[in-house]
Amino acid sequence: MTSPATTAAAPGALPLPVVGPAARGLILAGALLVGLLVVTAGTRHFTIGSPTTSLSPIWLPLHLATAIPSIPLGAWVLLRRKGDRLHRLLGRIWAVLMLGAALTSFGLAGIFGHVGPIHILSLAVLVGIPRAVLAVRAGRIRSHVRGMTIMYGSVVLAALFAFLPGRMLGLWLFG
Repeated sequence: MTSPATTAAAPGALPLPVVGPAARGLILAGALLVGLLVVTAGTRHFTIGSPTTSLSPIWLPLHLATAIPSIPLGAWVLLRRKGDRLHRLLGRIWAVLMLGAALTSFGLAGIFGHVGPIHILSLAVLVGIPRAVLAVRAGRIRSHVRGMTIMYGSVVLAALFAFLPGRMLGLWLFG
């Protein structure tokens, strides 16, 4: 028996341009910018050394392990062919990474204390990912694509906020 998610994308994979050209450009630019910042900050931190502000030793590695791979994987899922088996597998992995990053963000202390404005994006992800999954299962493909694109934008925006001065990755990047 086939599931609604399978029948919504059947009989074959959807062509590439499900996401519009402007959104495709923003997705690619966001992934490249965040990737460059992560590599630069990580290289600087591990070669020169820079302070680490987190007092939660378990939350930081868990958050980085879920948030960092979600950027390139999310871009790949959004930019490649839709509806095939690989899209569904990578999409599930990406959704779990996003939910993990959102949940672990609440264990990190920030500029404003334990919970700050950046956590609004975490709440949006915790609500948005399940809504987008339910949308595709109900056959509402446009709603699913829109929701997942917004969720991807949320993770890129959160990543850019992480490089602000005073935040840990900002300290790694700027010293």
